[in-house]
Amino acid sequence: MMGLEGRRVVITGAAGGIGRALVAAFAGCGASVVACDVAGAALDDPAIAEVHRFDLLDDAAVAHAAEAIAANGAPAVVVSNAGWTRAETLDQVTGEALSHELDLNLRSAALLSRHLLPALRNRPQAAAFVFIASINALAHFGNPAYAAAKAGLLAWMRAIAVEEGRNNIRANAIAPGSVRTPAWDHRLKRDPGVADAVARLYPLGRMVDPHEVAQAAVFLASPLASGVTGAVLPVDGGVTAGNLPFLEQIAG
Repeated sequence: MMGLEGRRVVITGAAGGIGRALVAAFAGCGASVVACDVAGAALDDPAIAEVHRFDLLDDAAVAHAAEAIAANGAPAVVVSNAGWTRAETLDQVTGEALSHELDLNLRSAALLSRHLLPALRNRPQAAAFVFIASINALAHFGNPAYAAAKAGLLAWMRAIAVEEGRNNIRANAIAPGSVRTPAWDHRLKRDPGVADAVARLYPLGRMVDPHEVAQAAVFLASPLASGVTGAVLPVDGGVTAGNLPFLEQIAG
């Protein structure tokens, strides 16, 4: 097994497309899943052991949730998964959009992890943070405010890895490529063919499945990755390895 049996795993954005896959993957490894999302989100999965509903944009609510989570037992793993974007290009990045996307995708995850750090320090088994970032943090694929936030999230992850390693805490990140979740619904409404067009840009010829992201998170959280910290694992169908359409153009 993955060595996660009975260990408490906190997952934010647990009701979303990737979030549901994370819940299933960690519960399938015997972990006790602590699911976090906003009020009204569907968190009725029987695989969930504990639910906390709060707004990640509310600093006081984040601090209170972290205290409540730790009071029920120190988490072994924290998966920061919650995220959102709508400003697709620079022209769409208003001041309000910039603040909202930076706060939701970076600041909230940083604050929650900061509040939970004391509970994770110096456990008999190493504790782990897994941050769900994006290939947008590695190269420009649109969504500039979101990309900036996810790049900042990688910097925050590295800070935890470097400063907290002596306290038996590891921190890593996953950079997914395009994942077919409800987050794509607004694009498909505008252009029903956009998903197929984007899929052709990937060396694997398809988008990534949420369960592939979740399995990578399980690996990074588990003792199988005991020597891995400060790393970014792309789960991106190969798109950051190179530009296949470019190669096809020059090769003929």
